Amino acid sequence: MRIAILGVGSIGAVILGCLSDTDAELVAVSRGTRSSELANEGIVMHSPEGAIDVIPPERYITVDSESGPINQSLRKSCDAVIISGKSSSTPILSQIAEELLSEGGVVMSIQNGLGHAEIIASRVGRSPVIGGTTTHGAWRGENGSHWVGRGSIRMGNLDGGPANGGAELLYQYLSEASLNPEWDLDIQRSIWTKLLINVAINPICSIAGVRNGALLESTYLWDQALSAMSEASSVAHASGVDLGDLDLEELLREVAKSTADNRCSMLQDLMSGRKTEIESICGAIVSKGEDTGIPTPRNSILLALVKGIESSSQLD
Repeated sequence: MRIAILGVGSIGAVILGCLSDTDAELVAVSRGTRSSELANEGIVMHSPEGAIDVIPPERYITVDSESGPINQSLRKSCDAVIISGKSSSTPILSQIAEELLSEGGVVMSIQNGLGHAEIIASRVGRSPVIGGTTTHGAWRGENGSHWVGRGSIRMGNLDGGPANGGAELLYQYLSEASLNPEWDLDIQRSIWTKLLINVAINPICSIAGVRNGALLESTYLWDQALSAMSEASSVAHASGVDLGDLDLEELLREVAKSTADNRCSMLQDLMSGRKTEIESICGAIVSKGEDTGIPTPRNSILLALVKGIESSSQLD
């Protein structure tokens, strides 16, 4: 099986590194400096247990998405494509996925936020698209990629149903790679649940400049996070998403505790002067709120504040 990873940042590097222990042929798609690093230096991955693994560049094929058209030998050659890049890159990554995907292949997005599967489906059709979400924790530094928390990858057909064909084979490879895949018969619910967590943690911790665990230590931060999460839950229900008997406060407390030492990806982006995914997180809630008539003042404020920080960092 040939598997392409589109966007080899923090989580993408973990997935690529773990899959390197299987017999899958791998394609690493990145851009610019990151692509050069992958091609020349390989991947240095720090495991949650403290081990350091080095994946040599010969283990995978590197593609620089900015260097021109995809090599003809790679076109329509990938049985599975995993998109883990930033939400702002989804349109271009979807185009690359279309070029790489073989007949009968599948595309899975594990990106944060909403709307990615629909963008991908507009390029490759709906049936090959698998929705996904992950709780693996990772960050990337000068000395390599740090896998700081083992989690799982929830994956499922957009319209429900069991895994079959290419989806089943991808599931088997992710399992062999110890990435703990879980097949989800209602992936939309899982994507929304992950969004509720992102809405609560990412913007609050990014604006305050704190690790996730600070939410448990400050009543002020906790109340803001829970308020944003509650708004998002109301939008989900109005959008026809069945969240069941989900206890928002319990869920937030559990995630904040298990990731207490983590800097969320949005904070990492702001610290590095990169554009964040706030548009596909709080921005998605605001947009859906407008569509369904649900007021979202908290998410609107968080959206504006994070975008303001982005703009100010670009001006410095």
